[in-house]
Amino acid sequence: MATTPIATTAEAFAAVALAAVACDGELANLEIRALRQQLEYRKPYRDYSERQMGDLLDRLLAILRAQGVSELIQQAAAALAPDLKETALAMAASLIHADHIQTPEEVAFLEELGTLLALGSGRATQIVEVISLLHRDSIAS
Repeated sequence: MATTPIATTAEAFAAVALAAVACDGELANLEIRALRQQLEYRKPYRDYSERQMGDLLDRLLAILRAQGVSELIQQAAAALAPDLKETALAMAASLIHADHIQTPEEVAFLEELGTLLALGSGRATQIVEVISLLHRDSIAS
């Protein structure tokens, strides 16, 4: 089954979210819940019906399964509005912490995404570092 490339900013932003939770090869329930929470309070997703949201995620999952995470984020980066690139990277960095485990695959994913989004010298690194600080569990000891 051929998949239609990502064409809108809404699809692209959701694709980045999906790729973030899937980049380690697992889609845990906790990660899916975090993905939905990240999207559902944002426009235009908050105006989507359950069916529209399901259709969007199913379409993006089809691209992910057929072409892989790298192709999904390449398409997303090309379709994402410039003013949402930093937000998309920050959201992705936050989502990889949803299961409280940061894998080497997730680190590589954020590096690849930061490069594809072409945010400028060091900006992607700054964003990822700040989000990591927000998720540091230093008060648990």
